[in-house]
Amino acid sequence: MTRLRLPLLVLALFGLFLASCSKSHDMDPAHESVYMTIMMDMMTQMDAQAKTQDPDHDYAAQMVLHHQAAIKMAQEELKSGTNQDMKTTAQAIITKQQAEITQFNAFLSGHQPRTPLVPQFAQLQKANMDKMMASSDKRTITGRPDYDFAQLMVDHHQAAIDNSEALLLHGRENTTRTLAQAIIADQRQEITALQDWLTRNK
Repeated sequence: MTRLRLPLLVLALFGLFLASCSKSHDMDPAHESVYMTIMMDMMTQMDAQAKTQDPDHDYAAQMVLHHQAAIKMAQEELKSGTNQDMKTTAQAIITKQQAEITQFNAFLSGHQPRTPLVPQFAQLQKANMDKMMASSDKRTITGRPDYDFAQLMVDHHQAAIDNSEALLLHGRENTTRTLAQAIIADQRQEITALQDWLTRNK
């Protein structure tokens, strides 16, 4: 009888382990969100991106990746969403951020990194992006494309604002400073609109 109890106990423990794994997966739906996948892919690209330690150059290069991710999220909203307000917001994000990518790329093509180098700027950028992902990880992903797009775009926009404010502290080029100021003003307005929409559509 004792010989039978040990295998049965092992099987029971294994079953509990599998159930626990399944439950943990169910409790963490964020990683099943298309929008979260886009944001995580963006983080991987940013981590791999070479840093010159020139704030203007590194800001412009990172904002290209950041905007590209926002555009992909907005394109997914146009594809999967059903709410016209969010679809209109998504199209506006695509139009504005594609134009800004063109401006950032034009700046990068004619800019040589300047001294003195500012190594702490890269640390600020990384901290801001980590804060964005931490905020997004705390979100409850609902599976409703419009709602999930709105709440994750709030975090995405806030990271753009934080990095733009860091650029205003450390940047030395008028082109990037002007773009940063425009991004701060525009995305603050969009965050307010997104948060208002989220409140109305809980």
